[in-house]
Amino acid sequence: MEYLFFITINNILNQKGNFMHLLSKFFRLPARLSGKVSRLSMFSAFLLIAGLFLLCGCSLGTGENTKLRDMEFTVLSEEVLPDELKGLIAERKKEAFSFTYTDESYLYLCVGYGEQPTGGYSIAVNELYLTENAICVDTCLLGPSPDEKTSDAPSYPYIVIKTEYMDKTVEFQ
Repeated sequence: MEYLFFITINNILNQKGNFMHLLSKFFRLPARLSGKVSRLSMFSAFLLIAGLFLLCGCSLGTGENTKLRDMEFTVLSEEVLPDELKGLIAERKKEAFSFTYTDESYLYLCVGYGEQPTGGYSIAVNELYLTENAICVDTCLLGPSPDEKTSDAPSYPYIVIKTEYMDKTVEFQ
């Protein structure tokens, strides 16, 4: 993008050979006014615009949030959770939560949606993927269907996702 911008500038300068002509092309100044506008203010405006183009270009494609690969995972039932993890979930289940838990070889991603008015809720894993700096997990709460019979007792839906251990930040989305 910056390259194209500077090629355009070079072409305009080669046509007329003066800086004021270049700026009048970008600012659409009438020919009678372009000579009256101070060169310093036009140059400052040009630097500001060029700086914005450079800043925009630097933020594109930095790779920080670029998906490197999908990660394999398993959704665990409560019966197979480590006892310590069961206790942590029980302490937090009344409010929405997201946290990680690790053992020697696995990373457990835990997401809970707090107290819900009835039963019948489930949680879907939309994505679990690796970026250069983080592991990103995206889940969503799915409510009971209108024709589904649910209990009137409140429920506390949560999901535990087991994946390979990596020493990276986890971003819950």
